[in-house]
Amino acid sequence: MVQSINTKVDLVIDGTSHIRISDYGKIMIGDKGFEFYNKRDVHKYIQIPWEEVEYVIASVLFKGKWIPRYAIQTKKNGTYTFSSKDPKKVFRAIREYVDPDRMVKSLTVFDVMKRNLKKKSRKG
Repeated sequence: MVQSINTKVDLVIDGTSHIRISDYGKIMIGDKGFEFYNKRDVHKYIQIPWEEVEYVIASVLFKGKWIPRYAIQTKKNGTYTFSSKDPKKVFRAIREYVDPDRMVKSLTVFDVMKRNLKKKSRKG
């Protein structure tokens, strides 16, 4: 069994990791970091200490009514994408340990399109 990095657990919730293919398991948020444990394979786990978290990025749709996915961008190891039953509860727990200024919304499809059009107009 894998040893947890947390000494105190604030939230345990069903979640999905979208790193490779979708892995189902449990998300655990505690005093030392964010953890994901695969339901079927104990060797598939993700542990992200709070010191390594650069940003928490939320994919927000319908003016905040639905958050299908969120990502944790780390300082060294890239971005990890997750989803869970109650993402707002997850964000409240994360906010205890991550500065709210580091919790951001992802760009919408239209924002990306506008950005690309501006880049093309500057080049042309």
